[in-house]
Amino acid sequence: MKEGLFLLDEFEKYVAENELFTHDDKILLTVSGGVDSMVLMSLTAAAGYKFGVAHCNFQLRGKESDEDEVLVEREAKRLGVEFFNKRFDTTAEMERTGESMEMAARRLRYQWFRELCDEHGYSVIAIAHHINDSIETFFINMLRGTGLRGLTGITNHVGRIVRPLMFTNRKDIHDYAVAHRIPFREDSSNRSTKYLRNKVRIGLIPMLREITPQFTTIMRRNVSRLSQAQDFITSSMSIIKRDVIEQSGDIHTIKVSNINDSLPRNFVIYEILSSEYGFKGDVVDALCHAIDANSTGRRFYAREWVATVDRGNIVVSPVTEADDCEVSVERNTIRSYVGGSVLYYQYCDIDYIDTLDLGDNVALIDADKLKYPLRLRRWHEGDWFQPLGMSGRKKISDYLIDKKVSMAQKSRQFVLLSGDDIVWVVGRRLDDRFAITKRTERVLKIVRDNL
Repeated sequence: MKEGLFLLDEFEKYVAENELFTHDDKILLTVSGGVDSMVLMSLTAAAGYKFGVAHCNFQLRGKESDEDEVLVEREAKRLGVEFFNKRFDTTAEMERTGESMEMAARRLRYQWFRELCDEHGYSVIAIAHHINDSIETFFINMLRGTGLRGLTGITNHVGRIVRPLMFTNRKDIHDYAVAHRIPFREDSSNRSTKYLRNKVRIGLIPMLREITPQFTTIMRRNVSRLSQAQDFITSSMSIIKRDVIEQSGDIHTIKVSNINDSLPRNFVIYEILSSEYGFKGDVVDALCHAIDANSTGRRFYAREWVATVDRGNIVVSPVTEADDCEVSVERNTIRSYVGGSVLYYQYCDIDYIDTLDLGDNVALIDADKLKYPLRLRRWHEGDWFQPLGMSGRKKISDYLIDKKVSMAQKSRQFVLLSGDDIVWVVGRRLDDRFAITKRTERVLKIVRDNL
């Protein structure tokens, strides 16, 4: 069939031109059972490459997860290739580490893939991402706020990880599967608009494609040009970093005065802090403002690092368990980063609130009861609040025990304060004193999302 030969030819050409792997390599294919990874397995077999199959069962979708596992194992055995399967207790891992489902699942699977490579001699790990995934990542990062690096989508080769389907799109992959009767499974969670990626895929991109029928082709070119620009910046920054960053143990000092006056200072600082330490754009903007204001001692946080303004320099060090990670929330703050989460702030009139039942990750607060700046920090022993719907007060420690919160999650628990009063045990319970009442006119809506 012409379409099938075309996709297979393009697959082999793309792999060769981008030097992703050769016929001498042993390839570990990561196969979920979805159409993308099942087609990748078919193409890899048809092209005559040596490969094995790894399947992760995260046990998050009950019977669906088990049926995915059965399909992948059956097809791997039909092709006569090695099959590896691992069942993860993802929920227990989330409780142990305090990570989001996405972060826990990602860490677990990539750790296992690396172990398989080391144990069984696989040289590359092949993932079935394609151009649509890269375009979706572009919009997700843009909506969350990012620099140029976040707009370059998904790369086709990072370390041992390769993505040999980045030359094609979701439609062609699906058409190939149908034409060649390749069995695959539909993940029901892909239809849920609970996740930002699905909102972009199901809601945003179809509207853009309606406006611009050649949307995918145009975006592929845009992402390619942005990637080339980022490659140039990365190469240039490697030279700049040698003159700007001094390291002593795990303390890194960014000598701001060593940045050449002909360069955009704030951009250079952003590139260093985002690429080396994972700081977000909003945080870097606030840090640069603090440098301009000579605010020595101001502290700014990434997930694992804290940056301190020190007499015009920036001192970066690891976040310790004893660090409160306290940040100020001004009235005009758009978002704040707390550990592995981001909080989004929106002010609105009470008339725009349709329901009060929005889940634990959303707080609806009477804005007129707040004293600014608000503060975000880790909870302390002795902290107390008045849980929503209760008249008495309760220690945070007792509340977390009652909720059977793990030790790891406790260490990552943040609270939002107005003055000395706790407003919200972030992601868990609002304080009754700050809840919306019949007299409320203005509302502060805070949405917690995982990074």
